[in-house]
Amino acid sequence: MPVGTALVKIRSERDRMSAIERRIADFIVENAQLLRDYSSQQLANALGISQSSVVKFCQKLGFKGYPDLKLAISEAVIRADSNGGAAPSPQHAPAAAAQGHDLWLRKSEAEEATRLINPPGTLTAVAEAIGRAGTVFIIGLGEDDLHARTLALRLAQLGVLTVHNFDAAHMTASLSAARPDDVLLAFSEHGQQAALCQLARHMRSQRGKVVTITRHSANALRAQADLALLVAAHDERPHIEPLLYHSALQHLLDRLFIRLYEADGGRRSRLRETQERLLPLQEP
Repeated sequence: MPVGTALVKIRSERDRMSAIERRIADFIVENAQLLRDYSSQQLANALGISQSSVVKFCQKLGFKGYPDLKLAISEAVIRADSNGGAAPSPQHAPAAAAQGHDLWLRKSEAEEATRLINPPGTLTAVAEAIGRAGTVFIIGLGEDDLHARTLALRLAQLGVLTVHNFDAAHMTASLSAARPDDVLLAFSEHGQQAALCQLARHMRSQRGKVVTITRHSANALRAQADLALLVAAHDERPHIEPLLYHSALQHLLDRLFIRLYEADGGRRSRLRETQERLLPLQEP
């Protein structure tokens, strides 16, 4: 694993970890600069866990053992501190600039973690399912509708027939007309809304495909999916974590849009035609 992705990998997998694994992960992330001074036994003692738990944690992340993980993180920290000879470190910048740098860095890490947990094959499979569908049904409740609405508009601009709704009852009625190979895209950050799970079951009874977009965690909605797109965005600060989630999710959807656009010449032509029609409407 490239050294730069070690901490990103830990953050991206955190939501799927056990309680003990999350304690190890949080300690490593918070003390990355000090990790080179810790043996696996010292780390275990600091957390009050067994040494074997530390070793298993490392192996679960794809490392041979603790020394490999420690080396990867130490090299990543050194590279980050040196900053590649680029701009000055945020410690020497004004507070506002330092905050902006930190937010940019955390968003970049969330986007990279999200890319890592969504293999190209999964993104391709979702794009192909949308391309085959006669109709794509899109729903998100609450804040999740912001991304659902944006994707519905972009798909429509490509000439994909979409039915967008933010009301579960209305979507239930719409799904009654769904045909085999149609697609339901269900947005839910935590994947716990019973109404969306019911819609997913309804869609599958119609022999359609269910694509879910949720956090990278075990959840009820994801369990109903034929294909699942996942978002990794974790931060202990409650005002920062939602920003990371929305940024990483939008980046993921942008990648999906590009796949759809580049895969079909007809879609490229329809997008250009749509943009030309919309241009007069945007002029004063």
